[in-house]
Amino acid sequence: MLAVTILALGKCREKYVRDFCAEYEKRLSAFCRLRTVELTPESLSENPSKAQIQKALEREGAQILAKIPKNAYVFALCIEGKTLSSEAFSQKISTLALDGKSELVFVLGSSYGLSEEVKRRADFRLSMSEMTFPHRLARVMLLEQVYRAFQIQNGGKYHK
Repeated sequence: MLAVTILALGKCREKYVRDFCAEYEKRLSAFCRLRTVELTPESLSENPSKAQIQKALEREGAQILAKIPKNAYVFALCIEGKTLSSEAFSQKISTLALDGKSELVFVLGSSYGLSEEVKRRADFRLSMSEMTFPHRLARVMLLEQVYRAFQIQNGGKYHK
């Protein structure tokens, strides 16, 4: 069974977000071994300088890189990434599994994004949209799309 890890900076504080995540985590248990790892984002002042943001991203990047298994296929969620349709995303996951990739890692950065080092480590840079979404919803959207991908692969009725 494919192992899927979500590496996320920050916790889901709102109950409704936690509930949405829990629902998709439960649904995904039929298709993969899902693990969510919440990392602590760096604390920054209200109006940080570019240098302070860069330093925080580097420290967050070190945390992220330390949690990525050696042979994992890594998706970095970032604005400059490639957008995929749900069908293309499903096909990508299916192809990776057929190619022998047994562990997929999805990295969700902080509100300032991801360090360049994490982006370089990524095997694929994925953008969920050209639109901007609240950070807390990105995890729910990602879990839903991973679930949808498995449903598409298995001919489920969830994806219409």
